[in-house]
Amino acid sequence: MKFAKRMDQFGEGIFSRLLEIKKQRLEKGEPVIDLSVGTPNIPPAEHIRKALCEAASDEKNYIYAINDQTELLEAVAGWYDRRYGVELDPQKEICSLLGSQEGLAHIALSIVDEGDLVLVPDPCYPVFSDGPMIAGAKLFYMPQKKENGYIIQLQEIPEDVARKAKFMIVSYPNNPTTVMAPDSFYEELIAFARKYDIIVLHDNAYSELVFDGRRGGSFLRYPGAKDVGVEFNSLSKTYGLAGARIGFCVGNEQVVSHLKTLKSNMDYGMFIPVQKAAVAAISGDQSCVEVTRKAYEKRRDVLCDGFSSIGWKMEKPEATMFVWARIPENYDSSERFAMDLVEKAGVMVTPGSAFGPSGEGHVRLALVQDEPVLNQAVEAVKISGILKTQEAL
Repeated sequence: MKFAKRMDQFGEGIFSRLLEIKKQRLEKGEPVIDLSVGTPNIPPAEHIRKALCEAASDEKNYIYAINDQTELLEAVAGWYDRRYGVELDPQKEICSLLGSQEGLAHIALSIVDEGDLVLVPDPCYPVFSDGPMIAGAKLFYMPQKKENGYIIQLQEIPEDVARKAKFMIVSYPNNPTTVMAPDSFYEELIAFARKYDIIVLHDNAYSELVFDGRRGGSFLRYPGAKDVGVEFNSLSKTYGLAGARIGFCVGNEQVVSHLKTLKSNMDYGMFIPVQKAAVAAISGDQSCVEVTRKAYEKRRDVLCDGFSSIGWKMEKPEATMFVWARIPENYDSSERFAMDLVEKAGVMVTPGSAFGPSGEGHVRLALVQDEPVLNQAVEAVKISGILKTQEAL
């Protein structure tokens, strides 16, 4: 059998590898505290589950959805108006996604041709680079450095690169670095995109998981943003609907239209009961959002304070459901440290190298366990002695 050459660019995904390690340990009866994958363990609120169940019990809802229901499109427009102060045309500026990852994986197919250049952050969530590579694009990495607060320095992008770029992906609050961007960055971003005729894709999956009294917003609320790009949003973390795969691409009419056309040739739309659940989530009682935010903020404090107390110093994240931590000084490989951590302490994290060249030297920890389990993780790492070992590559 012969297969596509494009697959030579992709190895087994890090999350699949970690899942296999977890499976092997559990089969041997060895404990695992999984802080690797950002799978929320906070379930959807009751009114959301009820809407899903009621719709799923209706035999009429098992047809192909084909298109987004008008009720869903209007609900998204209302949500963006109330929450972000952004007006959207329900029919022209909104496209549902089978999870924002699906949209981010496929949208490049509607924008780039083989060999076109795309700007992606480094480090970044893997699909930011994988999606363009599937479409045959060439990548230019925009460093997110600690000395710059992990904010992309647009003025450092070479002019010849900027002139060739077809689109760029930006995401704040950022996964994995967990930082937020100031207003000035977005103003510079819009001017940069307009100057070089670059489409902006802004991933906004974590706007509700913002801590210490701060408040997240939308890229589209800045003047001129809708002229140059779109925003991806997700109900996975905010409303606990990760497995339901609900996301949206909103903003620039041309970008949204091309994505809709692409998707019309790829899938038959979102399962109608899931659309009903999405409407209930974004249109119903929003008290669950604050409950979820507080839970993640408390988990952040427990995990960071706990590990810092045993010698693994961690800065508390500004936002998201993750912690971006330097590996101990006695290690120089994030993957080696992550593998030792699960082997010796039974605690699973994601090596920073999985997020791009600049991710090396870090690991990402997901706040997806309850507080008692996080305390157990701290104790397991303390007992393992891994922070004191001198083994290193």
